[in-house]
Amino acid sequence: MPPSLPATINIREPRWDQSTFQGRAKHFFMVTDPRNLLLSGATLEEARRVVEDYRAGTVQPGLTEDQLWRAKYIYDSAFHPDTGEKMILVGRMSAQVPMNMTITGCMLTFYRTTPAVLFWQWVNQSFNAIVNYTNRSGDAPITPSQLGTAYVSATTGAVVTALGLKSLTKHLPAIISRYVPFAAVAAANCINIPLMRQRELKVGIPVTDENGNRMGESTAAAQKAIFQVVVSRIGMAAPAMAIPPVIMNMLEKRAFLKVPPSFTFLSFPCSLVFATPLCCALFPQKSSMPVSSLEPEVQDQIRKKDPWLETVYFNKGL
Repeated sequence: MPPSLPATINIREPRWDQSTFQGRAKHFFMVTDPRNLLLSGATLEEARRVVEDYRAGTVQPGLTEDQLWRAKYIYDSAFHPDTGEKMILVGRMSAQVPMNMTITGCMLTFYRTTPAVLFWQWVNQSFNAIVNYTNRSGDAPITPSQLGTAYVSATTGAVVTALGLKSLTKHLPAIISRYVPFAAVAAANCINIPLMRQRELKVGIPVTDENGNRMGESTAAAQKAIFQVVVSRIGMAAPAMAIPPVIMNMLEKRAFLKVPPSFTFLSFPCSLVFATPLCCALFPQKSSMPVSSLEPEVQDQIRKKDPWLETVYFNKGL
């Protein structure tokens, strides 16, 4: 009979070194794997049970280290790291590739008319709003009215931005017009993410010491977290939305190579498969900042708990 697995493996942290880009990339390739969407509810609950039992010091008989890490990544892909709640299916990062491939294809195909731009930008920003809410940082509750206000303001602001950019390109070459979806997505991310996570900017997000002990809530940490997520999301969109316009424009100039609409639905799916985890890996999910960079009142609160603490950590969200 194989020896029992020790209860000393730290599964609160990723399996790979998160101080390196390579380690973070390996971590996010597991979390964002689209195959996680196909897992049954029973499989998710079993993974939750394995993880929670292990964290409580209970090791299931016959459990191997690989099985433990597999359960941990199934758990991470479906359950919020702060609240522990099961996340909305389309809001999980494992849904990014199939959802973005479909929506991006439609945005790149139906970009010529204002109604089409309006509709697909609304669809895209509604999807982004769900993702931003699902992957928010912190565990503070959000009321339905706060969530509704955030959704309306985020989607409206993003769609208006997209239409404004389209109107500026009416008399420019077609290749420039093809970049309207990407420019709109980049600008909209700068609007949608902060608005959907505005509660974090108002009340702050939890900051902890290296052992996970909660030291307070910081709006400065929230600002850094949201900035990092905005950069990552723009990076995710770039390969799928910045490269196809060039290829499509070249192909459409050749009479014998008319580009079917289906091309855009299938354009560079591999780029999305790689872009999502690699851009998530630009910054550690467990981000950090010096205590001296926090708000004065939060610094005072931390000094009372631990006068020697120099660095705090927080979940930046995805």
